[in-house]
Amino acid sequence: MFFDLGVRDFLDRAETVYPDRVAVVDEPNQAAPSWGSLTYREVAQRARAQAANLDALGVPVGGRVAMVSHNAARLLTSFFGVSGWGRILVPVNFRLAPAEVKYIVEHSGAEVLIVDPELAHLLDTVTAKHVFVLGRDDEAIWGGSGTPRPWAGDESATATINYTSGTTARPKGVQLTHRNIWLNAVVFGLHTTLRDEDVLLHTLPMFHCNGWGMPYAVTGLGGRHIVLRKVDGTEILRRIREHGVTILCAAPAVVTAALDGAATWEGEIPGRDRVRIVVAGAPPPTRTIERVRAELGWEFIQIYGLTETAPLLTVNRMREEWADLDPHEQARLLGRAGTPALGVRIDVDTDGEVLAQSNHNLDGYWENPAETARVQEGNWFHTGDGGSFTDGYLTIADRKKDVIISGGENVSSIEVEDALNSHPAVREAAVIGIPDEKWGELVTALVVTSSEVPEVSSEELIQHCRSHLAGYKCPKRIEFLDELPRTATGKIQKFKLREPYWEGQSRQVN
Repeated sequence: MFFDLGVRDFLDRAETVYPDRVAVVDEPNQAAPSWGSLTYREVAQRARAQAANLDALGVPVGGRVAMVSHNAARLLTSFFGVSGWGRILVPVNFRLAPAEVKYIVEHSGAEVLIVDPELAHLLDTVTAKHVFVLGRDDEAIWGGSGTPRPWAGDESATATINYTSGTTARPKGVQLTHRNIWLNAVVFGLHTTLRDEDVLLHTLPMFHCNGWGMPYAVTGLGGRHIVLRKVDGTEILRRIREHGVTILCAAPAVVTAALDGAATWEGEIPGRDRVRIVVAGAPPPTRTIERVRAELGWEFIQIYGLTETAPLLTVNRMREEWADLDPHEQARLLGRAGTPALGVRIDVDTDGEVLAQSNHNLDGYWENPAETARVQEGNWFHTGDGGSFTDGYLTIADRKKDVIISGGENVSSIEVEDALNSHPAVREAAVIGIPDEKWGELVTALVVTSSEVPEVSSEELIQHCRSHLAGYKCPKRIEFLDELPRTATGKIQKFKLREPYWEGQSRQVN
């Protein structure tokens, strides 16, 4: 007997087992009217209505639905209402500039575009066959009680396309299948010991590799979703106290925000000895891990992965063998990327690049077979990260591909360099990441100015970048040089540019 794995399995189980349990508490402060609290029966009904309305629009199985939204109950529901009946959800980073969103919508071939009202200005430059604004057009998307056309299900079908910045100036669309998503969510839930009394605070953007799979895993186990629209350290603590939060996922910048909020918090820190925080994006400093465990009293869990791996590859969680070690040594050990998750194989090739095999790995890059073949050469996924694998633990040492991870977001150095080089005062530019306590890595540009237009300020160049790129991609620091170091063949030697900033660091990622 064989049944295809599908994302709708998670919502079907929740509706069957926990129909009257509160499924999600929507963000109360948002541009569209809040959905308030919904039960799993209500979420399932709205997902079915969404699928039926897509039927009515003529969106076929395999049709793409792009959604540009902050965290919201509407987006959570769409993971099921779109993909659950065979269409492909394209969750778009709401921080992107209009030109970047336009490229993704057009490249994915999305027939439907749904945007948050706070982002309605995107519609001046971005369009699709069917365009909707959250709140204003809810009835057309989630209204009615129609029954969607049945979809037999196909676990090899693409469920979502998640665009990620890589080593080229254009983002790549990562195709994740129903099988990828299903197995990632189940394995993730196993390693983080999810259970039906868990309460998840959505501090991680849901667009970010589908919230790492938590929208599915927590739903399947009947847990509760608490939607947080915008990250604020003090507000995170308030929501944890108000809703009895037990788990959250976060980039290092969110960890820093929570610690900052705790510094001025009066009374006991909410969630002490109850909350576990799952961190990815870049390994935080040992001192930060110590502070999470001591000052917040939360369990610290580290994972490593990429959008292309759905994302779970490794997990690092406290183990009984470390119980007698001092807190500093425990934190140091927790700073490694971790051990292979169930069903994942890790290796490091002769060049030091981390390779991975798993059932979570992408099906391919949308309309990019050449890059798909390159990253999956030899039936291994080539991560582009350098590291070591010893005693069952992976440690990431450097980033072989030209990507900076700042605040948990991938930033393509080439993309930022292209924006800088379009300014007439810039002769050439090299963009690197340098260590930063808050952001992990700070996007930094080393610029050589043109002799024809030599006078330009850092502020002017940063503002110029903002007209081309999302704010988080823009340089936070610019330094002017007379020349950039090059190899004999003329290639810029970025390792020499990084050296002064990374001196004394044990690894070349932060």
